[in-house]
Amino acid sequence: MCGDATNWDEEAYRESILREREIQTRTVFRTVWAPSFNPNPECVVVASSDGSIASYSVSSCVSKHPIGVCSARAQRLLPAEPEGFLEGHDGPAYDVKFYGNGEDSLLLSCGDDGKIKGWRWKEFTESEVPITFQGNHMKPVLDLINPQDKGPWGALSPIPENNSIAVDTQGGSIFSAAGDSCAYCWDVEKGEIKMVFKGHTDYLHCILSRASSSQIITGSEDGTARIWGNSISSFILSEYCVTYCNLTNIWFYIDCKSGKCIKVIDPLKDKKLKGLISCVSCIALDASESWLACGSGRSLSVWNLTASECISSISNGASIQDVVFDNNQILAVGADPVLNRFDMNGMILSQIQCAPQSAFSVSLHPSGVTAIGGYGGLVDVISQFGSHLCTFRSHCV
Repeated sequence: MCGDATNWDEEAYRESILREREIQTRTVFRTVWAPSFNPNPECVVVASSDGSIASYSVSSCVSKHPIGVCSARAQRLLPAEPEGFLEGHDGPAYDVKFYGNGEDSLLLSCGDDGKIKGWRWKEFTESEVPITFQGNHMKPVLDLINPQDKGPWGALSPIPENNSIAVDTQGGSIFSAAGDSCAYCWDVEKGEIKMVFKGHTDYLHCILSRASSSQIITGSEDGTARIWGNSISSFILSEYCVTYCNLTNIWFYIDCKSGKCIKVIDPLKDKKLKGLISCVSCIALDASESWLACGSGRSLSVWNLTASECISSISNGASIQDVVFDNNQILAVGADPVLNRFDMNGMILSQIQCAPQSAFSVSLHPSGVTAIGGYGGLVDVISQFGSHLCTFRSHCV
């Protein structure tokens, strides 16, 4: 075959190939449902590996991007048109949360640049800037950055990344899980660090706020989950409590005033003795904040926090990368294209195929609709009945 190469643009061709690869390998690290008074899901917000934060109308995606389970079609999807778009971080955006409810809430995000940023949700949704010009059209009202350690001769360490955030609106706090093995408690009003939680021996993957007990829970690459107190009252009540329980593999010690640990949960202690080491990649609390689910490699353990004991341990076919409670059941996604549903005793109730070949996020709307995000920049929205409402590829920078 012969062709005319007179007008061949080698540079444009290379750029198109690189662009296609970038789109195919982009990852959605977090999906979250936007606050709304409507009982039906209206808007889902996603944080992506290109540092962007984008919101999508579910009804619009259902009408424009209906698709079944994961298939070759999903990989060829064009990016969906977002309702709003922000170039949030230099490097991947790992997490996104809402601080407050309704129109007055803040849209928070964190990322590889070590920052936590916050934008007014109402201003974001009501922006009249055309979507093609959005990205840097809004300045964050909150812009926090992790501290750097000072070494010899005044040298500063790299800024540690933020891998996850949690909020406590009653306490006016944002908690972050950082790459320097520490968790930080930030004062929202002052924009200052209120407390530092040190004890993990490797970087943190995840963090939760347990507001009912004035505690936070962290999961780390060191293979443990830790429960920390963050109130002065807890320190006063339990200042000298130090003990260890061989049955549950949990240390009990407390000094909440200085941000020290209350409990260390080691889900895979026995397996570590055999040389198998796995991080705690994800954690979830139920609505009562009495039950904790820990994802560690291919294992999912369920803990009764009141009794401080593990009630079940579940083996999965692939690494678990995110979990969420649905009443007395647990939804889990991971390094395979499946949404798993377990009961509290570890029995598999259902497995639904989803579009991302590797899923990093599952979020549950109060109506029962789930949004799953992962590799390829894909988001799969599944109804409470298990049917696929839509699948779309997130917009890129």
